[in-house]
Amino acid sequence: MTYRFEPGRTYRMPTHFGPQPGPRQQPDGVARDWKHSPRTFTVSASFLTDAARLERHLPEGFALAGEPVMTVDFHYMTGIDWLAGRGYNMIFVSWPAAFTGRQDKAIGKFLAVIWENLADPIIAGRDEIGHPKLYAEIEEPRLWDGAQIGVAGWMGFRFLDVTVSELRDEAPSPAKTPSDGTMMLKYVPRTGTRGETDLQQVTITPAGDPDMTIERQQTGVSAVRFHRASGSDLPTMHHVVNALADLPVIEARGGSLTHSYGSKWSRDQRVLV
Repeated sequence: MTYRFEPGRTYRMPTHFGPQPGPRQQPDGVARDWKHSPRTFTVSASFLTDAARLERHLPEGFALAGEPVMTVDFHYMTGIDWLAGRGYNMIFVSWPAAFTGRQDKAIGKFLAVIWENLADPIIAGRDEIGHPKLYAEIEEPRLWDGAQIGVAGWMGFRFLDVTVSELRDEAPSPAKTPSDGTMMLKYVPRTGTRGETDLQQVTITPAGDPDMTIERQQTGVSAVRFHRASGSDLPTMHHVVNALADLPVIEARGGSLTHSYGSKWSRDQRVLV
């Protein structure tokens, strides 16, 4: 007797062994603690860049919203309940954008790329909610000579450095424009027909996280540097890193450190039409 998909349950390949546990679906009988898991340390750094160059990387239906400020966030997470207490690190690259669809409009952040250092969240995030995730080696956070340092690479090639220095115990300034959330493009190529699309959707993580508690915040002076790569250095993603490395740093726009716990894990993610 063959199997059938259970209504209301999330499946990912291979589907033949039942619903897949993950960030938004625990195994049967295992409780979630949204209010306390994970513990997260975030290092953020922003800079003003060229508007025309930045807009080239926005999909159809999007436009820049406000100043062309790119932000790089390093998130270091520990004590993750859906990973049985383990952790992993990730990097978000985003900038302000507005979306106008056939029915929906939204303004907030456009999430251009995410790097993570563990396969499980990469697969779950790409398949379930449309996160543009890639793999990278992300070093553990390092504080040296008064500066918080974030480093990422791939098989020995270092492609990103971020520092936040001259740290002060104060919260970052609130955003000047309202935000509906963080938007991204979910894309799936068609099997068997090169160059055609099976699925293309704009998805959004609505703003606000009722499950997150912020414990401490600091601000400081930021520096971001992407290192250009050859095809030999980064065979499958040199085009991504080089596009970001080519964006000029016109002016540093500050950085911040945030200690928090709890997360909604994007379980309110939805599609914009």
